Amino acid sequence: LSPSLQSSRTARSEEDRDSLWDAWGSWSECSRTCGGGASYSLRRCLSSKTCEGRNIRYRTCSNVDCPPEAGDFRAQQCSAHNDVKYQGQFYEWLPVSNDPDNPCSLKCQAKGTTLVVELAPKVLDGTRCYTESLDMCISGLCQIVGCDRQLGSAVKEDNCGVCNGDGSTCRLVRGQYKSQLSASKLEDSVVAIPYGSRHVRVVLKGPDHLYLETKTLQGVKGENSLSSTGSFLMDNSSIDFQKFPDKEILRISGPLTADFTVKIRYAAEADSSVQFIFYQPIIHRWRETDFFPCSASCGGGYQLTSAECFDLRSNRVVADQYCHYYPENIKPKPKLQECNLDPCPASDGYKQIMPYDLYHPLPRWESTPWTACSSSCGGGIQSRSVSCVEEDIQGHISPVEEWKCMYTPKMPVVQPCNIFDCPKWLAQEWSPCTVTCGQGLRYRVVLCIDHRGLHTGGCSPKTKPHIKEECIIPTPCYKPKEKVPVEAKLPWYKQAQELEEGAVVSEEPSFIPEAWSACSVTCGVGSQMRLVKCQVLLSFSQSVADLPIDECEGPKPVSQRACYSGPCSGEATEYNPEETDLMYGSLQEFDELYDWEYEGFTQCSESCGGGVQEAVVTCLNKQTREITDEMLCITSRRPPQLLKACNLEPCPPR
Repeated sequence: LSPSLQSSRTARSEEDRDSLWDAWGSWSECSRTCGGGASYSLRRCLSSKTCEGRNIRYRTCSNVDCPPEAGDFRAQQCSAHNDVKYQGQFYEWLPVSNDPDNPCSLKCQAKGTTLVVELAPKVLDGTRCYTESLDMCISGLCQIVGCDRQLGSAVKEDNCGVCNGDGSTCRLVRGQYKSQLSASKLEDSVVAIPYGSRHVRVVLKGPDHLYLETKTLQGVKGENSLSSTGSFLMDNSSIDFQKFPDKEILRISGPLTADFTVKIRYAAEADSSVQFIFYQPIIHRWRETDFFPCSASCGGGYQLTSAECFDLRSNRVVADQYCHYYPENIKPKPKLQECNLDPCPASDGYKQIMPYDLYHPLPRWESTPWTACSSSCGGGIQSRSVSCVEEDIQGHISPVEEWKCMYTPKMPVVQPCNIFDCPKWLAQEWSPCTVTCGQGLRYRVVLCIDHRGLHTGGCSPKTKPHIKEECIIPTPCYKPKEKVPVEAKLPWYKQAQELEEGAVVSEEPSFIPEAWSACSVTCGVGSQMRLVKCQVLLSFSQSVADLPIDECEGPKPVSQRACYSGPCSGEATEYNPEETDLMYGSLQEFDELYDWEYEGFTQCSESCGGGVQEAVVTCLNKQTREITDEMLCITSRRPPQLLKACNLEPCPPR
């Protein structure tokens, strides 16, 4: 028979065979919601005789990874029998995996015992035959599943974890470590195994012990002492560890979900050796760019591609040196194509042909870092230099004529900076006059405020508004004339308070005062101390260093001042002017200790027909929150009187 006749008969016999069957039905619901399950479809035999072929077919489904909290599918099936008595007793059942004789039966072991029982002849469809394989059980039989998650597929992952890959995305790393004992060294690092590595195997021979440290991509650190044999999870990576008297074996199939560091802890005088092998992912790979702009605007030119080094972990372009680190990485050669082939118009045609080697990428603009701003506020300028450079096939960069970069706009060489307003002096309201009659003084607080409205430094002392001035109270004084203006007696006298400029450590040596100590007395006049250091900010390490006092220029802030803690019991409140000046010349924070605050309202002035309530104003110690003598708040402006209406309902007729 001719081949064509034979093939036509074969096709006809298959048609006759299939014509005895009804059409395939719809696919069933997947046996699992994640992790790879199975779905089936049925068909019916339409012949009174037996039909050739099968009436059921399968396919894989739900091929997405399960969340870590979902647990093992075989373990779920075992635990479903926990509430069913076995030989009159309840057990907690754990899965028995990787049975070489019948991997698709449900064998479970009673927890804490050696009892192993086959609780079902078949596991549910979609259960893995073996823990380290994608093959799945369907209708009690183990079916081959490729890495493409297709039934019957023989496609497998390469050592890098790429399905049907060629092994080019990772590199084999192997080596050996020998312990080096020293009296001051109790442990040492063996090898760092980066994120994404696979097929890790570490073998220690000798009396020492292995342990692991991890660090996730988010910077979270972990540690495991590997104290006993077993399998466990560490940062979602499954680890298998075996401990023998003279040997330890560590296996991690991967991929690692964190950066692992294998360490050794010395336990004896004898030497140990560690052998390690793993496949490290090549996380920096060359990526071809799009075509650069055409070398000519008309009349025919060319354009090239280039290659850039790409970090697969951070998804960003990095310096070429990272890709040169891997010998397996071969930088792709540029591609060339013609462009702008239309003829140039006779009138205003412009054509530029760029005469370099066809394998060179186009020149590009490169810039130096910006200089420091010419002004710290109020608008300044900063500059940089911009040059046209060219990179050869070996990656060497050299400057070239600027016209070669004119296909793209040149980067700016000057830009404005620090365009916010400079700090300005802001004067607060004047205090009441320090006397009740005649001539006295009044004070105010003057602050240096920046463009955000915050108290800061940087204002010029030459333009600072004055903080005190004379004032005259028109009320005549009836007391005998004194050497100084008649001022209100303590503690109503107030010296102007100038807020200390916020001292911040900078790259220039400067005095940095610490907080004031508590007052040395609980009543009356005492003293406060503080430490003043000369410090500088080290920019390269962002740390603060102490310097000798003579390294700082300018006046040193005072390290001691007077303080007043209120009158002592039985203490007279009459002071002479000299004592007043001595005591209050340094009490710059007295007005911050006491202040007026509203404390509820008085009773209504009328029981009906409309009355008023007045807000009660009290003098409050802001540190202890206790109501105190109103005289202590005399230096603060008393808040305005607040009234509110009350009992507005009409009075009943009499």
